[in-house]
Amino acid sequence: MTSRSSTPGLARFNTLEKQAAVAALHEACASAEWGRRLLAGRPYATVDDLLAASDAAMAELTAEDLAEAMAGHPPIGRPTPGDATSAREQRGMAGASDALKAEMLERNLAYQEKFGHVFLICATGRTGEQMRDAVAERLGNTPEEEREIVRVELGKINRIRLTRLVEED
Repeated sequence: MTSRSSTPGLARFNTLEKQAAVAALHEACASAEWGRRLLAGRPYATVDDLLAASDAAMAELTAEDLAEAMAGHPPIGRPTPGDATSAREQRGMAGASDALKAEMLERNLAYQEKFGHVFLICATGRTGEQMRDAVAERLGNTPEEEREIVRVELGKINRIRLTRLVEED
């Protein structure tokens, strides 16, 4: 990982035309409110400043904003075809057995039935078994508990995606 100071990618992000910046932020997180807040904070002096702004914006999102953000994520085990980001993030399910994939689908559906939205977890670096176990554990949460866990998981995903955005050459 590179330094958390200013990077050429951060300088490029800071100077992007507004619509291009909106599009780049939407790729990181589908919440329009989160994107508006980050856009309003430009220019960022350091990557850490950008990540702190992301965390602050995430903490302020309403339930509706969180739902909008979650809508941008495919179910675990079923990355969006042609979407390199979701495929990379869900790599832990790529080599999973058919039995594990079927079990994950079943648990995803149970989760969606209970909470009304896709199971969301920062999948980067997790195995299929870890994701299966996480959804099984989280099925026992209340909707309020789960909303806050989702907020934390989205925050982790956003940090990874923003870091990738501003550290690319």
